[in-house]
Amino acid sequence: MGRSGKLPSGVSAKLKRWKKGHSSDSNPSISRHRQAARSRFFSRPSGKSDLTVDAVKLHNELQSGSLRLGKRADPEMPMEEDPALAVTEKSSGTFLSGLSDCTNVTFSKVQRFWESNSAAHKEICAVLAAVTEVIRSQGGKETETEYFAALMTTMEAVESSESLAAVAYLLNLVLKRVPSPVLIKKFSDTSKAFMDIMSAQASSGSTSALRWVLSCLATLLRKQDLEAWGYPLTLQVYHGLLSFTVHAKPKIRKAAQHGVCSMLKGSDFMFGEKAPAHHPAAVSTAKFCIQEIEKAGGSKEATTTLHMLTLLKDMLPCFPEGLVKSCSETLLRVMTLSHVLVTACAMQAFHNLFHAKPSLSTLSVELNAQIITALYDYVPSENDLQPLLAWLKVMEKAHINLVRLQRDLGLGHLARFFGTAMTCLLSPHSPVVIAATQSLKEILKECVAPHMADISTVTFSASGPAQYIAKMFRAVEEGLTYKFHASWSFVLQLLCVFFEVCGKQAHPVMKKCLQSLCDLRLSPHFPHTAALDQAVGAAVTSMGPEVVLQAVPLEIDGSEETLDFPRSWLLPVIRDHVRETRLAFFTTYFLPLANTLKSKAMDLAQAGSTVESKIYDTLQWQIWTLLPGFCTRPTDVAASFKGLARTLGTAISERPDLRVTVCQALRTLITKGCETDADRVEVSRFAKNFLPILFNLYGQPVGEGDTPAPRRAVLETIKTYLTITDSQLVNGFLEKASEKVLDSASSDFTRLSVLDLVVALAPHADESAISQLYSTIRPYLESKAHGVQKKAYRVLEEVCGCTQGPGAQFVQNHLDELKKTLLDSLRTTSSPAKRPRLKCLIHIVKKLSAEHEEFITALIPEVILCTKEVSVGARKNAFALLVEMGHAFLRFGPNQEEALQRYLILIYPGLVGAVTMVSCSILALTHLLFEFKGLMGSSTVEQLLENVCLLLASRTRDVVKSALGFIKVAVVVMDVVHLAKHVQLVMEAIGKLSDDMRRHFRMKLRNLFTKFIRKFGFELVKGLLPEEYHKVLVNIRKAETRAKKHRALNQAAMEEEEEEEEEQPAAQGKGDSIEEILADSEEEEDNEKEERSRDKEQRKLARQRSRAWLKEGGGDEPLNFLDPKVAQRVLATQPGSDQGKKKDHGFKVSADGRLIIREEEEVDKVEEDEGGKEDDEMASLMEDVGIRKKKLKWHKEAEDEEMETPPQYQAGGTGIHRPMVKKTIPGAEYKAKKAKGDVKKKGRLDPYAYIPLNRTKLNRRKKVKLQGQFKGLVKAAQRGSQMGHKLRKKDRRP
Repeated sequence: MGRSGKLPSGVSAKLKRWKKGHSSDSNPSISRHRQAARSRFFSRPSGKSDLTVDAVKLHNELQSGSLRLGKRADPEMPMEEDPALAVTEKSSGTFLSGLSDCTNVTFSKVQRFWESNSAAHKEICAVLAAVTEVIRSQGGKETETEYFAALMTTMEAVESSESLAAVAYLLNLVLKRVPSPVLIKKFSDTSKAFMDIMSAQASSGSTSALRWVLSCLATLLRKQDLEAWGYPLTLQVYHGLLSFTVHAKPKIRKAAQHGVCSMLKGSDFMFGEKAPAHHPAAVSTAKFCIQEIEKAGGSKEATTTLHMLTLLKDMLPCFPEGLVKSCSETLLRVMTLSHVLVTACAMQAFHNLFHAKPSLSTLSVELNAQIITALYDYVPSENDLQPLLAWLKVMEKAHINLVRLQRDLGLGHLARFFGTAMTCLLSPHSPVVIAATQSLKEILKECVAPHMADISTVTFSASGPAQYIAKMFRAVEEGLTYKFHASWSFVLQLLCVFFEVCGKQAHPVMKKCLQSLCDLRLSPHFPHTAALDQAVGAAVTSMGPEVVLQAVPLEIDGSEETLDFPRSWLLPVIRDHVRETRLAFFTTYFLPLANTLKSKAMDLAQAGSTVESKIYDTLQWQIWTLLPGFCTRPTDVAASFKGLARTLGTAISERPDLRVTVCQALRTLITKGCETDADRVEVSRFAKNFLPILFNLYGQPVGEGDTPAPRRAVLETIKTYLTITDSQLVNGFLEKASEKVLDSASSDFTRLSVLDLVVALAPHADESAISQLYSTIRPYLESKAHGVQKKAYRVLEEVCGCTQGPGAQFVQNHLDELKKTLLDSLRTTSSPAKRPRLKCLIHIVKKLSAEHEEFITALIPEVILCTKEVSVGARKNAFALLVEMGHAFLRFGPNQEEALQRYLILIYPGLVGAVTMVSCSILALTHLLFEFKGLMGSSTVEQLLENVCLLLASRTRDVVKSALGFIKVAVVVMDVVHLAKHVQLVMEAIGKLSDDMRRHFRMKLRNLFTKFIRKFGFELVKGLLPEEYHKVLVNIRKAETRAKKHRALNQAAMEEEEEEEEEQPAAQGKGDSIEEILADSEEEEDNEKEERSRDKEQRKLARQRSRAWLKEGGGDEPLNFLDPKVAQRVLATQPGSDQGKKKDHGFKVSADGRLIIREEEEVDKVEEDEGGKEDDEMASLMEDVGIRKKKLKWHKEAEDEEMETPPQYQAGGTGIHRPMVKKTIPGAEYKAKKAKGDVKKKGRLDPYAYIPLNRTKLNRRKKVKLQGQFKGLVKAAQRGSQMGHKLRKKDRRP
């Protein structure tokens, strides 16, 4: 909301302002409404007067207030309870009672008109109220059929156009819900009534009645069955509706066109079992459209043609094939008129036809292909931006639809389109280049990709679809030539999609292109490196690295004379994109190469060539980084892994630099490569080899300066490998690990490392091994070494967390023993072990039954205290365990509320314990209140709230903080009725908080007060709180009011947008009564002026859009109008409009087109002569810094002005000849001549920042201009002070 006295942004431009010198005029110069009123007032009315006895009675009732429908205090109050409606003389009913309590949901939309100021809306409400009263008086049930009958009767009786529009609007609503048999039976009478009104209203000035009658007629026709369309009457009525689709008034025309579309597409019988392929009226509709277009011919305005094309745009997919062909021929003919808007509408019609994906009965394969061929004669000029974009989109949809209908024919047409679209990449307009690229990409994905699996290997000598794809690729490949250099980034995008889609089958024709790409990559200053890498990466993904490297070898073998390695950029590209390829290729090609490069690096290191050694070492490491990609869904795991396994084991154990990479490859192979049972068995066969190596590595301590990342990678690899390892092998490893843990000679690091391995092994062992392991770790649950104790609990957590298998069976069989162990170890549990311990308890509590209730009771104090643990994980687990215990009690039963009450009684004693216990207990109750809000009884929640309010008097911040948190949750959870009983208690408890508590928890209290004010109102909360809280409450009310206003504005804006989208009754023309005329304000005059100017601008814009330019022939060559490509000469944009904007390449061009390149001395001389041009280097530097060229130019002009001699003219006189005195800068007299800063002068004030008084600074309008004027004064003074301080310190030094 705008502040008082202020106007919202953008409004000031729309206001009518006084002209200069006329601000004292009492009345405006325009007074046409007053003149009209005066003429009506002093003369007798010529026609029938609307001033009747009933109208006067209605006016008196409105003035007395009995019929006022103002805004109610409570928006949720029922309509019957509105006091404004209740004050009547007889039985609390008004003339709108039938509207307010109308029970039919059809008219719920009308209720929004109650408070509207529109006369049309009030008329609708009045008609509905009257009709409802009539139905009730006859004993009706207010069904749709009764409303239909009553409204039809009313329609025949009303005379005024306003009432007729209101009845038609209500009929439009109710007709959609009237049963179809009723409308079929009453079709003759109803349609006759509608047709009579249409003929009577066709030439009237009001459009609303006719608009809604047309909508009613369309609904009536839509409800008719298939048999009815065989009668001449139905077609006659439909033709009447169809004739309004070319009406001059847009609202009527739009209603008719919408009705025709909804009828042809949405008639009831079109969705039945015996639905025809096309609507019976489709033939006459198509003929009507063609006839109207041909009748309009090539007229200049082409208004009727545009109206018909708008209708065809929606209706073309509904016509049968023969008529689609006729309509298409008509569209192609009107496109030759060279009318820009007509051509655009025709393109839209074709686009909608292909986009609808019609059946063969509508659009045959041959017709689709013929339209595509015909559209090539209408290719717009490359300089005609919008038509060319539309043509590309239409052709894209046409080819996609043709391939959908018949693959081979569609693919055969694609080659020509690719050739034409590639020429669009030469366009100087970037939107055309982008649109052409996008169209080709969509065609590749939609047309080619789904059929590539059925196409054999693509070669240049192939036939059929393979040959078509080869031609398409050749067209795209041509884009790598130099003439396309401005669009190379888009060509590379196309090649990327082509490689993705066709690389697997078409790699024979793509090898030459890959070589060209690699050559381009090596060219100096190539700007599209990333796009090129992406394209080559797509080739690697689809073709495989083997094919790519055959086309473009790495050219690295360890025997290079120079260290350029021009193709080394391929290694990162292959690493990022290789997948689903042969693992054997890595073994046979890359592995020997890596070994060769490693040997070369070692030899160079021994020879002292450190740099060369490092380069070769980096290359071999890059080759190893390819391995995870080769392990992503490889095609030959069962056959190739055995040849690679030994090398991987050696690399893990002996090559620390490769350890992380090889471990990642193993994890990838297990998770993403073992998709079949044979692959899984093959990889698991080597578990006995890999796991011991990994165990030994994990047991080695981390050296100084080393990162722990390799150990984490090793542990993750162990866990992953164990998922496919045989359980007997796991049992053996677990037994050896247990022995290592019990070995007294083991160091602490070794024991902890082995326990980590045990944690990984435990879930995969069988029950006997887990039982033995439990016996081993049980003593460590009470160990004084915190790390060992935590690891022991982690082992137990993994075992208890098993949901199935041997682990779950062990927990079920040893539940009592586990309970006893966990209770016995309670007192010795260290803080770091709390998190895994609580997790164990969560898993165990989930499996408990009613006889284990005592175990939960014993755990509750520990869990409550853990809600304040230092570890975040421990706190989360504590709250989760509290909730799980509640669910356990609910399982124990018998009654949910009673079971929950029994659980809460176990927590209550914590409220009277130590301070920490009290705080933790409140936290626990808060969490339980939120989780079980629907199951706790209201009495329980109220009792809890009373007790927590007593605890607000505590002098400990922790307790008060927890209590405020509980109250906040209670306010959200509790019902308003039950909460209202305790508002006074809560407010009194908060009011008694000490000043320290109130200050410390001010934000929590503010949030609480906000919630209470929203529920119970400001006055109640203010009355219950002491005076020191009132200021906070007032601030909250202000903030809430602002927020409410913003929400209301946003909601109103959204509703307005929705209303604009929906069909609303049009506002009626201004009435002729004196009251209505005198009610017109000057704002309406302004609005009319604005509308007139807006209409003028729109007409001007439409004229500009509809204009077309003719591009003449080159030189003296005349334009040949018989040329088939003459349509390309008709442009929607003015030719040569941007011819003058030539690209500046940094060099001058002579008259014959040669570049003029000068030496540096000549350049300097020329620049001195020109004087107006900037140095390129300086300009780029200034742009980088963020200074605009305009400012630089201004500085240069200023310098030039200083260098110029002063003018001889002497100022004198008035006006523009007055002498201009330079403004003095405050403090300029103190400025030092030779040094920085200011100097003191004898007999004057000290040189501080004295700002002279100026009354213009009080002007609020100039505030923004002046606020930054003295911004830097204080900073400059501080800077000078610091500098002086440093100098003084320097002088003091000896």
